[in-house]
Amino acid sequence: MSNTTITLKNGVQMPAIGLGVFQTPPEETREAVKAALATGYRHIDTAAAYGNEKEVGQALADSGVPRDEVFIETKIWISDYGYDQTLHGFEKSAAKLGVEQIDLLILHQALPTDFDRTLEAYRALETLLEQGKVRAIGVSNFMVDHLTQLLQRATVVPAVNQIEVHPYFQQPEVQAFGADHGIVTQAWSPIGGITFYRDGEHTSTLEDPTIVRIAAAHAKSPAQVMLAWHLQQGRSVIPKSTKAHRIAENFDVFDVELSDEELAAINALETGRRGGPEPADITLEAYGMPIPEA
Repeated sequence: MSNTTITLKNGVQMPAIGLGVFQTPPEETREAVKAALATGYRHIDTAAAYGNEKEVGQALADSGVPRDEVFIETKIWISDYGYDQTLHGFEKSAAKLGVEQIDLLILHQALPTDFDRTLEAYRALETLLEQGKVRAIGVSNFMVDHLTQLLQRATVVPAVNQIEVHPYFQQPEVQAFGADHGIVTQAWSPIGGITFYRDGEHTSTLEDPTIVRIAAAHAKSPAQVMLAWHLQQGRSVIPKSTKAHRIAENFDVFDVELSDEELAAINALETGRRGGPEPADITLEAYGMPIPEA
């Protein structure tokens, strides 16, 4: 497997593997990002709601890696939806990251109870794209109905939809809709970092017998096999770790070539059970929080 980058709908090249920093404490984020950049990562995924954009920016500045070699992705939180609010959300994120241009800016969630506000937020992303302040725009945790409504109004098709995808929860209908419209699926929790219940037992994808067997056949770890499974099917992945050896391991997957049978065996592990919150349940009342100024 040699495709280390994915070409987005507008021609922008995005490194296929990025370091995710979801739930990484700010004090640990800088070292994790520095370790990732030293390993060879050139894609970092953060979000305004994570509270660690500033540390990502500091690590980038400290790394010595030229800015134009690193793909920076961040997300606007629902509290900053609305046209003017989202434009300001970009300014806050860019200032914390210490950059003038963000490579990929996405909406963190749909707001089903106030979709007009979601549409206005996306219109702001389109403006930022037109102004050259971002290189690509997209969404996260959008289901087929959200994407359908968005495409009825949008002038720019989202380049990416970042959703929960791992062997136990694959969202094939969302992936298929995205593929039909040229929207890249980007997997968060790509190795099933949340623990799942399968057949009444408390187990993890990392201990799944099918994945363990395939990993042994390739002399790789279960995590590496799962990341290869994503990449071979055209998805972007943003595995999270704060441990330097895990960060390096997660990047060492481009020499893995799974057979069609192995891919199918992993596909067959689907449980239909979501680990993250139900997208339909996202409301400002339940999930809104102020995003601080830079």
